[in-house]
Amino acid sequence: MAAIPLIAALLLAACDGGPVFVKHKDKIGPFPPADRPVAHIVSSRWSTEEARDRLNEASEVMNKAGIKPGMTVADIGAGEGYYTIRLAARVGKDGRVLAEDIVAGVRDTLAERVARERLDNVSVRLGEPANPKLPDASFDRVLMVHMYHEIEQPYEFLWRMRPALKPDGLVVVVDADRLTQNHGTPPALLKCEFGAVGYTLVDMDDMPSAGGYLATFRATGPRPDPADIRPCRLGS
Repeated sequence: MAAIPLIAALLLAACDGGPVFVKHKDKIGPFPPADRPVAHIVSSRWSTEEARDRLNEASEVMNKAGIKPGMTVADIGAGEGYYTIRLAARVGKDGRVLAEDIVAGVRDTLAERVARERLDNVSVRLGEPANPKLPDASFDRVLMVHMYHEIEQPYEFLWRMRPALKPDGLVVVVDADRLTQNHGTPPALLKCEFGAVGYTLVDMDDMPSAGGYLATFRATGPRPDPADIRPCRLGS
């Protein structure tokens, strides 16, 4: 019976571990709606981990994203933790990984995996569909792999995410070059939506091993007022 309290303690350590806050609706916004369909979340698994490793997916993405030991990285839409586990190994004991998902059951399963594999440099938390709820000025990289097309309110999400980046931090997006309803994001649309919230494209490369492309963005200039955000229009 002693194992049960131990497992519970490990799970609590892997999750937020912070105080419970009463949620108050803030007065920020409204934000413009996205002029595009939104893909439904169909699975927390994009492909098997073995198949992805055979293509050297995670290593190529982390290399291209410039993820190094000692960095602090957010894995948004972490799912079952394919990137979380590999990011933890890459950043090492002096780095940190925050893995986040908006589905409580998925978050809990990932927390169990993190505890089971004793990943002391990983925290797991629950985000919100339009708010990643990341701590300010904390991240060298924010990684979003095959999930951007599932964000229903991209302008609000990106706006709320901006303060989490360190001054030289980057957002790294991996997605497929196809329509959002088909679980991808056309690169021109991605660049437009990020640009509307004050992000500048740093680089965009084909990434066949990850099923599409990899784009990196940097926040530049002041964060716009929500009322000043001009949404992108399909076909324009």
